[in-house]
Amino acid sequence: MSLRLLAGFLSVVLLAAGCGFQLRTGVELPSQMAKTQMLIDNEYSTLGRKVRAMLEQNGVQFVGAEEATAVLEIPVNNVATDVLTIGDNARVREYRISYTVRFRLLDAQGQELIGWQNLRQAREVSFDEQRILAGSREQEYLENELAETLSRLLIARLEAVPVSSG
Repeated sequence: MSLRLLAGFLSVVLLAAGCGFQLRTGVELPSQMAKTQMLIDNEYSTLGRKVRAMLEQNGVQFVGAEEATAVLEIPVNNVATDVLTIGDNARVREYRISYTVRFRLLDAQGQELIGWQNLRQAREVSFDEQRILAGSREQEYLENELAETLSRLLIARLEAVPVSSG
């Protein structure tokens, strides 16, 4: 039985290697971002923490304005909930959670490396009043997932900046 399992595992590994699959490695960020100041209303927001962690994993050091070689401004970091449908009992049946982020990247001299960018993600949710506790947990989970997705998109946009040599 363990021989079968080993053969199955090896075939999956060979198939993955044969199709060109590779795990994603670190991103190549502009050299100006080596020492970055991040300006965000709430640095402890879900998005703020995720962006900071992802950038730190890729070698970015967060510093104050005096030492900064780049400034990442994130003035908009909003979660909104909109009602989509209301049932015949005048209660919400479906709603949409939207997460919007606006950012730009400046160098130490204030020149834009990336102009203002807007990112938005949304998920639609059906509300079941019989499972109200699960519904609030689901909303929390979706907000976290949206922040994760937007953080990855933001990092991908930062990676698109041409890398300067030193």
